[in-house]
Amino acid sequence: MAASATGKDTGVSVKKVKRIIDLVRGKKVNEALEILQFQPSPIASRVAKLVRSATANAENELLSRAADLKIVEIYANEGSRLKRFRPRARGRTGVVKRRNSHITVVVDEEQNIGE
Repeated sequence: MAASATGKDTGVSVKKVKRIIDLVRGKKVNEALEILQFQPSPIASRVAKLVRSATANAENELLSRAADLKIVEIYANEGSRLKRFRPRARGRTGVVKRRNSHITVVVDEEQNIGE
């Protein structure tokens, strides 16, 4: 049984989040947190917060240690878009779309992955 954590409406586009989550997919939790700690991107701190949350959920629900946990799944889905309009030349308007994303982290113990 896996434990998960989800971050909704992060305010960052999926394209920018995928670069960060590809670095930690399939890694142990402690190793993933080390990798995220030294990334210059502010998105890495949000992903690290979700990894810590999923780890805490696993410790409470599965009664497992953080050292035994591995990131089984981590993905970003597209969220709702914020639509704004900006004035353009000759009385026209231009559409500005602010993209959002939902990030999901699933952790599980290493020996339970193959079951």
